[in-house]
Amino acid sequence: MAKAAAKTVIAPRAHPLAGRSVKNGAVTLAPADSARRLALRAPTDSVAALSKALGVKLPVTPKSSAGNKAGDRSALWLGPDEWLVIDTAGNDPLAACAGVKALHSAVDVSHRNTAILVAGRGAEATLNAGCPQDLSPAVFPVGACSRTILGKIEVVIWRTGADAFRVECWRSFSAYAFDFLEEAARDAVFAA
Repeated sequence: MAKAAAKTVIAPRAHPLAGRSVKNGAVTLAPADSARRLALRAPTDSVAALSKALGVKLPVTPKSSAGNKAGDRSALWLGPDEWLVIDTAGNDPLAACAGVKALHSAVDVSHRNTAILVAGRGAEATLNAGCPQDLSPAVFPVGACSRTILGKIEVVIWRTGADAFRVECWRSFSAYAFDFLEEAARDAVFAA
């Protein structure tokens, strides 16, 4: 009698911030939808091949980002040889890099990270309550991104619109980040 092939079942991961949101007169906080994420490291010589495979031209300028034509995959510059690739359509950027022969390191960090969307006229003030970086549009325009701190945790902040930011953080710190931003949003009503 032949054995039946074992089925692998992957349980869906619950979003760590499911059901949480804040909306006041100046700021809206909401968990971002699930996304695929890739921590990518590569030397300069590999950037062109990886950009072609990912369908996104990897940015090489500090604090910059780039996206594909569909607007569902973005690459955020984190260092001279480091990017965070975010795919909001659920496509696998790791698979896209699998056939690239050029030297690189690609690690799927989709289950490690989550994101909080911060939007509204008080978004900048909310973030600056715990982030020492200047987030004013003159210094941190739309498309700018940076690995920095928020309170006591490391985050990646990405300005996605004039009054909109995406805050990427580790899942294990997401409740802290959301609580921090929720408290800061109360004061942002007066600052905005």
